[in-house]
Amino acid sequence: MSDDLPDILAGPILRRAMPQRLVMWLVASRPLALQLTLCTDDLSQHHDLESATTRLAVGRHAHLHLIDLPLDDALPRDVRIAYDLAYRANAEGSVNAEGGVNAAGGVNEEGKGTAWRSMRDWGEALCYDGEPLPTLVLRSRYDNLLHGSCRKPHHASADGLVRADRWLSERHADSAARPAALLMTGDQIYADDVAGPMLAAIHALIARLGLYDECLEGTEIASGSELYARDETYYHRDDLLPAIRSTEALREKFFGGVRKPIFTTASAENHLITFAELLAMYLLVWSPTPWRLIEVEVPHLAAEEQDRYRAEQRHIDAFVAGLPGVARLFAHLPTLMIFDDHDVTDDWNLSAAWEAAVYEHPFSRRIVGNALIAYLLCQGWGNDPDGLAEPLAASREWLDSAGHDGRLDCETHNRLVTRLLRFTGWGYTLDSTPRLVVLDTRTRRWRSERRRHHPSGLMDWEALSEFQQELLEEPSVIIVSPAPIFGVKLIEGIQRVFTWFGKPLLVDAENWMAHPGAAHTMLNILRHSRTPQRYVILSGDVHYSFVYAITIRQHRNSPRMWQITSSGLKNTFPDTLLDWFDRLNRWLYAPWSPLNWLTKRRRMAVDPYYPERASKGERLWNRAGIGQVLLDDQGAPREVMQLGADDCDTRFHEEHR
Repeated sequence: MSDDLPDILAGPILRRAMPQRLVMWLVASRPLALQLTLCTDDLSQHHDLESATTRLAVGRHAHLHLIDLPLDDALPRDVRIAYDLAYRANAEGSVNAEGGVNAAGGVNEEGKGTAWRSMRDWGEALCYDGEPLPTLVLRSRYDNLLHGSCRKPHHASADGLVRADRWLSERHADSAARPAALLMTGDQIYADDVAGPMLAAIHALIARLGLYDECLEGTEIASGSELYARDETYYHRDDLLPAIRSTEALREKFFGGVRKPIFTTASAENHLITFAELLAMYLLVWSPTPWRLIEVEVPHLAAEEQDRYRAEQRHIDAFVAGLPGVARLFAHLPTLMIFDDHDVTDDWNLSAAWEAAVYEHPFSRRIVGNALIAYLLCQGWGNDPDGLAEPLAASREWLDSAGHDGRLDCETHNRLVTRLLRFTGWGYTLDSTPRLVVLDTRTRRWRSERRRHHPSGLMDWEALSEFQQELLEEPSVIIVSPAPIFGVKLIEGIQRVFTWFGKPLLVDAENWMAHPGAAHTMLNILRHSRTPQRYVILSGDVHYSFVYAITIRQHRNSPRMWQITSSGLKNTFPDTLLDWFDRLNRWLYAPWSPLNWLTKRRRMAVDPYYPERASKGERLWNRAGIGQVLLDDQGAPREVMQLGADDCDTRFHEEHR
């Protein structure tokens, strides 16, 4: 029963926030009626959210509340606005016989007699010290941004989002110091690299909330519930995918005949499979509340796996301890997101051959499709509710198909997966100042037709043409590209060598310069006379941080570009290996080196910024944390910081030769 569950399981998370529109995400154990009160020293607005809320039942005791509130009276900019998201719950849960939400919106006549609960009562943990309610600030300029990617719960480092909460706790009262947004630039979850204790918690939460079950095809396991009951699938999920001809061809091409599943990550032993697993993962990495609802039983494991499980448990315990701060941060900062590969699976859509192998098999196709459904409902919709209205409606149709047994309809599920795999509207633009353009570098690939095993371009010609239209006549622009447009030349060179030998997956050969068509088109867009004079490119993906300033050689009115990479929030690169890459890159690609003329960006002058705490000459910074960028009135960076998860902050500064 849901009577012993808290009403609020996760959220609210502030998503797209503008003076005349507020978007929020919330998960509850039952359908809720919601009201929102907004207050400043000069105004008070009260809004009933019934018509602004989309409720989606994802289990017997789990209901997504997607809040999209248009505002007739615009909210003021650059001032703190306190908000109170009050709710009233139906004690009966308002769930129909089939397990879905009542058509009337989920709150019946019986619910009207219950009292409203203010955030002053239920949201105290989401408020900073001395504050009765959480607050938001709608900045008039996007001149102060936090950004980061790659948050792996069982990594040994501290959590960059927890550091961001500590940082904001010292400044939340100063509206001028508040960031305009928190930009999550990829790998918000690791669906393909899951610790054993996290997988056990996921299964416990699925049972506790009664998350919907699904059929499985193309494998000996018939359903999600059957999968969860098998302890032998812990640390062995990479063995589930049966061998087929296209899969074997992919294995032989990329791995020299060594047995390897379609999913190419080296850590796929606990790869998430079902929609319920992915949804539970989002709840467990964004909110402390679900952890308090479950008792996790250690699965039956071999001795070696038990040692690994215990080691991972220590990291998971530390991760969970920081989640109250993460939830508080999300309640205060408008948060925008975009996927990268680990939100779905490693090397997602890397090549045409990869796509053929994965999407021709019903089991692997379903795994990718489930990750996209979860991304849509937990990340994507809040970025762009208008652009994602159609796939959201299709998802609602599928969720409404749950029967008496809590099993979702298989045919409707497959249709939804097909629709999402064909969808091309994941990228989005904000008409902020400067304009923010967020790129989808995963689903609209420029495929190599003649060499299907070679890496695809990160965006195809049509997608790049649409991107250029967003830039025309803008004086400055902020671009979010999950993978850096201007990366480390040595690492890109190594990836090119492995690609030439037919093994791009061994070195994660996904960079903008890996595909000639995509590389030249992107560089031509950046050089175009009608596109901006100042670009700030925010990226993640690589598990280290760096800053480059870029100009066009022998160009009198060259645009200025800055590649600012912050990665990871909770991940790092192997220290010794990165040190060698950094040194060799400095030696081999020094300004006088002829190797520069072998790169696709030879017409660009790339000057590094230097981390102030680094040893002499070091350019790549290998500390978990979160990036901060401050822009001047022209849209150029005036300060670039890496706020260390260990509280050791680092500025990047330019050294003139």
